[in-house]
Amino acid sequence: MARDTYAYRQVAVESREIQGKLEIRPVPGQAFSPELAVQCSRRLLDLRRYPLGSRFLLSAKLTDRLGGTPYLYAWHGDADVPMTPTEVNKFLGEFRRGRI
Repeated sequence: MARDTYAYRQVAVESREIQGKLEIRPVPGQAFSPELAVQCSRRLLDLRRYPLGSRFLLSAKLTDRLGGTPYLYAWHGDADVPMTPTEVNKFLGEFRRGRI
């Protein structure tokens, strides 16, 4: 089955340490809660590539597994798109202007 590109949205995410475990979560200031889990490529959690707190732009969709807890899913084969703090602020500013 082909990937439904219309279900995916651009989401800024960051790597964090939560209860001693590295995780990827949405950056605050978007439509998605910063507490929402993100399933994506494990490369983004590789501390040899990216330091803790690195931010990325993902193409992700909101989903759940058989009625379970909702989470964001990003395909693991997409390219890594690191973001600088300036790019994150610009992205969040565009999101706020586009809200209804």
